[in-house]
Amino acid sequence: MTTAIAITGACGRMGKMLVESVHTNKATSLAGALEHPGSNLIGNDAGEIAGVGRIGVPVLGDLSSIISRTEVIIDFSTPSATLANAQICADNGTPIVVGTTGFSDEEKQQLTELSSKIPMCIAANYSTGLNISLKLLELAAKAVDEDVDIEIVEAHHRHKVDAPSGTALAMGETIAKARNLDFKEFALFAREGITGARRKDTIGFSTVRGGDVVGDHTVMFMADGERLEVTHKASNRMAFAHGAVRAATWLVKKEPGVYDMQDVLGLS
Repeated sequence: MTTAIAITGACGRMGKMLVESVHTNKATSLAGALEHPGSNLIGNDAGEIAGVGRIGVPVLGDLSSIISRTEVIIDFSTPSATLANAQICADNGTPIVVGTTGFSDEEKQQLTELSSKIPMCIAANYSTGLNISLKLLELAAKAVDEDVDIEIVEAHHRHKVDAPSGTALAMGETIAKARNLDFKEFALFAREGITGARRKDTIGFSTVRGGDVVGDHTVMFMADGERLEVTHKASNRMAFAHGAVRAATWLVKKEPGVYDMQDVLGLS
């Protein structure tokens, strides 16, 4: 038996990767491919759009039309679209894997409330390597001296619309939690002019945008006399797609609640 997965945003860059990953994975089948209702690609074959050839799955504009034959949804879209799709999933008891970033605190709370009805995997990054990096950051943050200075540098392609990246924020939140710090109080997102000396325990963020960089993240733990760096570089988005599909097949067996990729990999 294969796991029937539907993809939202199926015609976008990430959506195409997800369609390919689901189609080529022997343990999964593509139950549906969704785009926003006004898309001019509705009706086209999802496999042809993804570059894997005709697979007999047309792009549709209504999640409700395929929810009954879907075991799990993978959603990489926008916060508002994800919330709407999550509501449909909750109404139908369908698990959802969320890869969307940029949620407000209120939107995060809405997702959490819906997770009381369905299992929901939420992660800023579904790469296996990156999630191993998060575990390494947790260990490092607990072990290094309390006076160490921490900086996070991330780089992405010129078209990315949010900054810092959701992955960089997840790294910062992981470090803050490990050091028993309030992330919102100690995260430092901008420096300009006469900033004064570095405040103890702050977690600095630097953002780079340009070219076709898929995603580079480096965390520096800087002490007097030495520096520890944890770096992850993604060279192909397929790493994210394969991870999301792995999460989807894992999620269908779980009880309602919020999970993340650390749970999927057994790192929690």
